Amino acid sequence: MDDMILVSVDDHVIEPPTMFDAHWPAKYADRKPRVVKTDDGGDIWEFEGERAISVGLNAVAGCPPEEYNIDPTEYTQMRPGCFQAEERVADMSASGVLAALNFPTFPHFCGQYFGRIADKDMAAIAVRAYNDWSIDEWAGGHPDRFIPLALPILWDIDAAVAEVRRVAAKGCHAITFSEAPVKLGLPSYHSGKWDPFLAACAENEVTVCLHIGSSSSLPVTAPDAPPEVTISLTPLNSMQAVADIVFSGVFKRVPGLQISMSEGGVGWLPYLLERMDYVYGRHHAWTQTDLGGSLPSEVFAEHFWTCFIDDRAGVANRALVGIDRMMWELDYPHSDTTWPNAPEQLWEHFVGVPDADIDKITHGNAMRAFSFDPYAHRARERCTVAALRAEAAGVDTSIKSLGRRRADAAGLTAKLAEMGSRGAAEAS
Repeated sequence: MDDMILVSVDDHVIEPPTMFDAHWPAKYADRKPRVVKTDDGGDIWEFEGERAISVGLNAVAGCPPEEYNIDPTEYTQMRPGCFQAEERVADMSASGVLAALNFPTFPHFCGQYFGRIADKDMAAIAVRAYNDWSIDEWAGGHPDRFIPLALPILWDIDAAVAEVRRVAAKGCHAITFSEAPVKLGLPSYHSGKWDPFLAACAENEVTVCLHIGSSSSLPVTAPDAPPEVTISLTPLNSMQAVADIVFSGVFKRVPGLQISMSEGGVGWLPYLLERMDYVYGRHHAWTQTDLGGSLPSEVFAEHFWTCFIDDRAGVANRALVGIDRMMWELDYPHSDTTWPNAPEQLWEHFVGVPDADIDKITHGNAMRAFSFDPYAHRARERCTVAALRAEAAGVDTSIKSLGRRRADAAGLTAKLAEMGSRGAAEAS
C-alpha cells in the first residue's frame, strides 16, 4: 500500500474570496464576483445580481458526519485545505495523494452559473478570469500536485472554441462540460452544434470531463424521498450520458475526442456496454444508426475514461470496464471523500490484483488521460503514499467539530424538495 502512487481525477476546490484579485480587468473592478453573507450567516458568491447556490456538503473534510448539512457554510467553518492551495497540498500529502484534478464549486460543475448571467460579455470575462486563476495560480503554483482544469463558455460556440485553444496553450489538457447540455436549454450532442468545440478539444489534446450533476439535474424518485435515494442513484446520470453520447455519432464526426466520466463510478458499466451492444445489434438496421462499423462497447473503449471512489464490483470486473482507462478519485472535500484514509480503503479493493493493474488505476491512466507528468517536477520515489505521508508528518487529520449547526433531519427532506432536482444538483 505504501508504494502506491495516487492521482485523483476528481477533487473539488472551494474558491477563495480573493481568487479574482489578480485576474479581473481593472476597468470592471466594481463588477467583480464577490463573496457575500446570506441571511443565515453563510458565505456565498454573488455576480451581476445572481447568487450561486451553495451547500455545506461541498466542504466537509475533517468535519464530523453529524455536522453535515446543506445550509451554506462560512469559510471559517471549513478546513483550510478546501480553499487554500498550500493547505490542500498538505492535506493531500497527509492522505498519501500525489496529485489531483479539481472541479469548480460556485460556478457549478461546467460553468452553468456564468451561463445564467444576463450580460454575456461580462460572463465571458468571468470565465476567462476563472480559468486564468485555476490554471496559472491554483494549479500553476504546484505543477507536480495539480492537474489544470478549465471552464467552457457554454453560450457561444465560437468563444468556446477560442477558449479551448487559449487554455491549451497554457498547458491545460482538461475542460469541464455538461453530461446532458439539452437539460441546460442548450443543443444536444446529437445536433452536431457542439462539434466545433469538441473538435477543438480533440485537436489540442484536451479531455472533456463530464461530472455527475453537470446537467443541473439529479435522479429524484419522489419529493418526500430521503436524501440517500438521490445520492445512491447519482451514477444513473453517467449511465444516461454514456448511452446518449455513444449513439449520438459524435465520434464519427470528431474521431479524436476523449471524454472522462467524473464521479460516476464503474460497477454498472459492464451491463450497460453489454446492453448497448445487444440493442445496437437488434435495432440499428431499421433505426439507421451508424457507428462506423464499431460496436457501442468498442466506441466506448476508444473514447471514454472512467473513475471511482469506492467500487469493489468495478475493480473485480476491471477487464470488462476497461483496465487501460480506469482511474481513481478522492472527491476531497465532498461528503463522499475517503480522505484521510484513502490508501487504506483503496488497498482493500486490490486483493489479488496485479501490480500492473494497480499502477494503471492509481496513476498511470490519469497521467495519460490528462497529459500530466509529475515526474518532471518531483522524483518518482518522492511520489509514493509513504513518502508523501512522511512529508506531512505534522498535519492534523483528526475529525473535529468545525462549529457548524447539527443537521435538522426533520426539515432536510422538505428543504431538498423545495430546492428541486436542478437546485440540488447545482448546489452539489
